[in-house]
Amino acid sequence: MKKYLKYLLTGTIVAVAVILVLFKYWEYVVNPWTRDGQVRAEVIQITSRVSGPIVALPIQDNQFVKAGDLLFEIDPRTFQASLDQARAQLDETGDSVQALEKQVEAARAGVNTSRESIAQAKSEIAQLKATIAKNKAEYERKKNLLPQKATSQRSVESAEASYEVSLQKKIAAEAGLRQAQSELAQSQANLAEAQAQLGAIGDANSQVRASLAAVRQAELDLEFTQVKAPVDGYVTNLNLRLGSQAVANQPALALVDINSYWIDGFFKENRIADIRAGDRAVVTLMTYSDRPLEGRVDSIGWGIAQQDGSTGFDLLPSISPTFEWIRLAQRVPVRIHFSDVPEDIKLRVGTTCSVLVMTGTAENGRNKAVPAAPKALQ
Repeated sequence: MKKYLKYLLTGTIVAVAVILVLFKYWEYVVNPWTRDGQVRAEVIQITSRVSGPIVALPIQDNQFVKAGDLLFEIDPRTFQASLDQARAQLDETGDSVQALEKQVEAARAGVNTSRESIAQAKSEIAQLKATIAKNKAEYERKKNLLPQKATSQRSVESAEASYEVSLQKKIAAEAGLRQAQSELAQSQANLAEAQAQLGAIGDANSQVRASLAAVRQAELDLEFTQVKAPVDGYVTNLNLRLGSQAVANQPALALVDINSYWIDGFFKENRIADIRAGDRAVVTLMTYSDRPLEGRVDSIGWGIAQQDGSTGFDLLPSISPTFEWIRLAQRVPVRIHFSDVPEDIKLRVGTTCSVLVMTGTAENGRNKAVPAAPKALQ
């Protein structure tokens, strides 16, 4: 009898323990979970925009930097010389453009002078025509009076001389008009040539724009000699040394953005049907196995690539099944963003974790406390 009581007591204790364990970890029984999770973050490849020897390297591998901190500097002297040369070329271009502008003004003044000469010649010719008509009439009148002895021969000759003089003046004025018209045509041709050489005026001038663009490019190249952190993050894979050559557009180091961490949890395909964006997630990092972190489901992957000896295509993640001798559910990536991470917990890209998704919490906002995943599930 005592033996049976002993077995009964032992069984009762075991049953109570199992019930307590199930009660504590019930969420892990009824909700989807996976031990196949990884910490991810945006990893920025830092490249220089120009090439040259490194003269300053104030950082070390795995160091934390803030956005705007200097990562490394390339020798700026060559680029400063290029900037000085571009600015000198801009000044020279400005002087050349100013000289062309003066030529245009001189040619325009010549056109105006020729037009004034033409107007003056036409006015003079019009006056001479009136004078000629008057002198001709006077000459004809006196010539008709001469047979009647009503005037003298000298008076007739004087009227004829005045008439001839006015005709000669008209001929000279017409020659002056033709000369002025010829000079106008030449002045207009000079103006057109000067304007063609000058192009647009001021900053719109093509030569000035080209020189300004060269200055701006030289300024940018000089600015690019200082490579600064674009975000707050951790330096990693630093392969630079003082004096080594930085090559333009070649990655020099990586920077892990500390404000971009997320979790990729790979769930079996038969467990994702009830997962919704916004569902609460509990993340247990292997590094901090007794401190679960809160998160929310951000999105669920829409495709994976089978791994059959070939690489994935169409930019789909390639996920390997755990076993190959039976048909296994494929694993689908579920992206989870952290709700809050304590300052003393340091996330590292590529480290592993267990992930529990509490389905249905996207709608009702259920926020029940959930323990870390048991060791057997981590």
